[in-house]
Amino acid sequence: MLVHFAGCNLGSNKHETINRIRLILILGALAIVGLLFFQGLWLLQSYDLKEEQFHHNVSKSLHTVAENIATYNKTELPKSKLIQRRSSNYYSVNVNSAIDANILEDYLVRAFTEASMDIEFEYAVYDCANDEYLYSNYCNLTEDQDKETVSEDHPKFDDLTYYFVVQFPSRSSSLIKDLRIPLLFSALTILSILAFMYAIWVILRQQQVTDLQTDFINNMTHEFKTPISSIKLASDYLLTDKSIQRDDRLTKYANLIKQQNIRLNKQVEKVLNLARLEKDQFKLNKETLQLQAFITKVVEQESIRYENNNGWVKLDLSKDPVYIQADKLHFNNVLSNVLDNALKYCIKDPQVTITLTTQNNSALLRISDNGIGISKDNQKKIYDKFYRVPTGDVHDVKGFGLGLFYVKQICDSHGWKLKLQSEEKEGTIITIHFPQTKSNTTL
Repeated sequence: MLVHFAGCNLGSNKHETINRIRLILILGALAIVGLLFFQGLWLLQSYDLKEEQFHHNVSKSLHTVAENIATYNKTELPKSKLIQRRSSNYYSVNVNSAIDANILEDYLVRAFTEASMDIEFEYAVYDCANDEYLYSNYCNLTEDQDKETVSEDHPKFDDLTYYFVVQFPSRSSSLIKDLRIPLLFSALTILSILAFMYAIWVILRQQQVTDLQTDFINNMTHEFKTPISSIKLASDYLLTDKSIQRDDRLTKYANLIKQQNIRLNKQVEKVLNLARLEKDQFKLNKETLQLQAFITKVVEQESIRYENNNGWVKLDLSKDPVYIQADKLHFNNVLSNVLDNALKYCIKDPQVTITLTTQNNSALLRISDNGIGISKDNQKKIYDKFYRVPTGDVHDVKGFGLGLFYVKQICDSHGWKLKLQSEEKEGTIITIHFPQTKSNTTL
């Protein structure tokens, strides 16, 4: 039933995770569509604005040229159809007199220069007597002085008599040049969107790998529970069998099986607890604990291992009863992990001092050991999952690198402050800061 319940929670959390990812993707897609829409709208507005500005400058300049020609020829300009835009880059200018091509070119260059229009253009003068374009030429007001081929095929306009035409062959490239900054921002936006989409793809792939890994670990550890339980029953039976009790060698082996089975069960429980932590499956079952009694009980369980290694655990606890709200199981695991690390990372007789003091409405638990210590660089990584501190000459330290990661997660879940102080070859001090509770019920 417990396994089935955990599986239900796992499936529920998976669906919640998938729904959250879908929501993020939908919001991201909407943001991208909105961004592209407004970016495109901005570009269109910029294009229209540049187009309108170009047309305004050309019309104003050509109007000035027409007035100059009329003044030069001492004639009047037509009242209508003076300047006509035949296409996006093609204009015709209607004047009521013959046009001197040399004077026209001078007027055009001056007018476009005054309008700050550094652009190349072609012009042609229509001769109504011959019904053909009398003269055409190419002018370049840009820094590039390369000669362009002059267009010879200019359309004729039957509704005009004396006129000249002006064409801007590089208007499109000039307009793009004017829009290079908006286009650059658009390109950067597209690159950012592509990077975002790639990041989402990587996240989804990573999520799939993480889910597969977590499922594998959960299934593997759950599968371990059955043989562990069977081994426990078998070892307990062996230890109670009178024929085995009479044989010291068999009793030793039976005890070894039981101890290693207990150790394996603890490791499996640790992995399961961490999987629940990462999936937010577990809930803290907080109880009011009498801290001195609880610590004493845990130390009694762990002190046998210290005695077998010629070590000891010393208690220096406040005489005034201290009560805290904590999950009994996880808090027990926290203390066991810290004491286990103190034992494993020690190259001499292990000695641990546990001190409990009170201040105002808080309690301070200090666990100091005489182990190999932790360097400053390694202290930055000790709470990382699967990270194991290099042990130097100690080569028989076993574990997954999950102990302090688990301790940190549980302390954070309770809202406790965890602090570590350590010097190489000087030992380590782990401090946990608890808020006290006023209740005096001991569980």
